[in-house]
Amino acid sequence: MTTTYILKDLSEPIRGNSGIDYRKELNEAQYEAASAVDGPLLIIAGAGTGKTRTLVYRVAHLIEQGIDPRSILLMTFTRRSAEEMIRRASMLMDGRCNQIAGGTFHSFANLVLRVHGRHVNLAPSFTIMDRPDSEDIIQTIRSDMGLNTKEKRFPRKQTVAEILSMSLNKKIPLGDLIELEYPHLVEVSQEIGEIQRRYVDYKRTKSLTDYDDLLTKLRDLLADHADIRERLSDTYRYIMVDEYQDTNHLQAEIVRLLANTHDNVAVVGDDAQSIYSFRGANFRNIMDFPKDFPGTRIIKLEENYRSTQPILNVTNEIISRAKEGYEKRLFTRKSVGTRPKLVQAGSEQMQSQFVCQKVLELREAGVPLWDIAVLFRSSFHSFDLEIELARHNIPFVKRGGFQFMEAAHVKDLLAHLRIIANPQDAVSWNRVLMLLEGIGPGASQKIIKWLIEGGNAVERLRSYNAKGKIAQGLRTLAQVLEETAKAELPSEMAQYLMQYYLPILKQNYPDDHPKRLRDMEHFQGMTERYRDLQRLLSDMALEPPNDSIGGVLAVDPDEGPLILSTIHSAKGLEFHSVFIIWALEGRFPSLYNTNTQEDLEEERRLLYVAATRAKHNLFISYPTRVFDKTLRMVLSQPSQFIDGMSSRMLEPVALVPEGSYWNWES
Repeated sequence: MTTTYILKDLSEPIRGNSGIDYRKELNEAQYEAASAVDGPLLIIAGAGTGKTRTLVYRVAHLIEQGIDPRSILLMTFTRRSAEEMIRRASMLMDGRCNQIAGGTFHSFANLVLRVHGRHVNLAPSFTIMDRPDSEDIIQTIRSDMGLNTKEKRFPRKQTVAEILSMSLNKKIPLGDLIELEYPHLVEVSQEIGEIQRRYVDYKRTKSLTDYDDLLTKLRDLLADHADIRERLSDTYRYIMVDEYQDTNHLQAEIVRLLANTHDNVAVVGDDAQSIYSFRGANFRNIMDFPKDFPGTRIIKLEENYRSTQPILNVTNEIISRAKEGYEKRLFTRKSVGTRPKLVQAGSEQMQSQFVCQKVLELREAGVPLWDIAVLFRSSFHSFDLEIELARHNIPFVKRGGFQFMEAAHVKDLLAHLRIIANPQDAVSWNRVLMLLEGIGPGASQKIIKWLIEGGNAVERLRSYNAKGKIAQGLRTLAQVLEETAKAELPSEMAQYLMQYYLPILKQNYPDDHPKRLRDMEHFQGMTERYRDLQRLLSDMALEPPNDSIGGVLAVDPDEGPLILSTIHSAKGLEFHSVFIIWALEGRFPSLYNTNTQEDLEEERRLLYVAATRAKHNLFISYPTRVFDKTLRMVLSQPSQFIDGMSSRMLEPVALVPEGSYWNWES
């Protein structure tokens, strides 16, 4: 059969015939966003409003309008996100969607710099280092400068790498950044500056780049070379950026420069979910987009497909109190639902017991454990709950932090307590001895053998044949252990040990000892629930079960465990029922994380993100009568972000023992 060909004028736009009924598939706001073509566009996509769906249909619509897919640049924060959007768009349209340039800022920068890198003194064959590679180079530089000795108490390679990266991404001079965010490292800021200079020179001479270099080099290329800037801008006539609230200064600059010959930039994000400033994200990027791109059209996606209206009423109220943001109110067609509850617990232990009890009730009602989440501001907020879950044989997995027994400084304290309970515990002796100056693995094993051979291990510390700092350290340790053992309660023991351990903490963790100290204070508070040291140590040693529980819950083997997560790690997820614990003023927001109004507002957005994860049930709880040792005050009020909220919106309840005759008023 002979094929007949026709001549097709390539200057004419290729009209698709996908048959997509956009108005049927999208709600009014989604359709408006998907069908917009030219000019700057800001899509404010509230939580659960179908942001990804809207982007996918917008990609399809652009191609259906005859736009060359090779002129579309889709920037996302993970390669998987870009691939998924392109895959879904291809299912709507055809294979032309695969020609879209999609990926992360870093992957795009890599492609451009391979071609044009010589203009910024970068050979096309440059090697990209990952973070561990960068840290190893920094470690070598530290050693060359003589900064790797204990006497110097210099920050670790990981911390130095983080500081250098943050300075670039936030566009803050190194000295100013250290003074602002690492004040305890101000005394070594000059040394860090010298490391930065040597690190930059090392990369330059060996044709190496790290992740931050990819962005800075691309920004410099676009800013300093007009011909390349215009060529790339003409190539990518339609730019789309996902999660724009999470971009940093550099990324926003790159977007503005890439749109040099046009303003066809569509960014999608939610100012109310900007919670990653600690990674360099800049809240101002999404707020100032209309200023950076005059004539910006703003479209708000407000119809929520996740939560019930009672839950949205609470989340709307939380974010409406923000000092700055795009005004929006989420709504849903799921008008009926359970009113969220504000749960007042008399203590942290009562809070943990309530969560366990309610989780069991939900499980009995048919809600699988994997569809229930307990969210918290900081990782250590779940430590007490983890113990209670283990007591109830409720399996859980923790995301975005470490489990209680994985915290090195907590392990150190527990090792001292274990020695008091069992002086023959060689493992704990090794951990404790290795904390002393001058004692390495070999010396530790010799000392342990000597201690355990005798009758009174603690007393034998004093008579071990050692000199200088080692002898002094052993005598001090013996005195501390003896005095600690005299205390009647575990809480008194922990308090005494903390006084001894604090100088060690500062020595071993110079980078983040203030944060670790707060963890230790929290641990000391947890010990107050115990009257017996052995019971405390037994509970701390419990491991969460990994398989089905059988008799208690009759969990299917493939059902999965309860989810414990920091709020940062839960962003983008959703659950049938959500518990937000420690919504206590002084803890959430933390008095340690509210040095500026910007910090306070990010804490508010963090609570908003947590609450918008819930589909059907939302419980916000806080313990009362919590004594903060640093502030020397009792914390007892709910978070300012929810305090005073109407009881018609957020139902206040108090935990009382079953059968109690007290009358509690909401």
